Amino acid sequence: MSGRAQIAFTPRLLPAPEAAAYLGVSTSTLRNLPIPRRILGAKRLYDRIDLDAYASDLPTEDNGVNTCDAVFD
Repeated sequence: MSGRAQIAFTPRLLPAPEAAAYLGVSTSTLRNLPIPRRILGAKRLYDRIDLDAYASDLPTEDNGVNTCDAVFD
């Protein structure tokens, strides 16, 4: 067993590649989104709370119709 601890949770501050994967977008798309980055030393990191807030504010496609209902009628 190595001396390095295994992290069993998503860190709060994420570098761009991990933040992009968290949102399901490319790194270049992430960098064009209006999501602030935090500065920690020389690192520029995305706060998971900001990523969650951005995702929660996206519009939903809820027109009141469940297209799957027609399949089961």
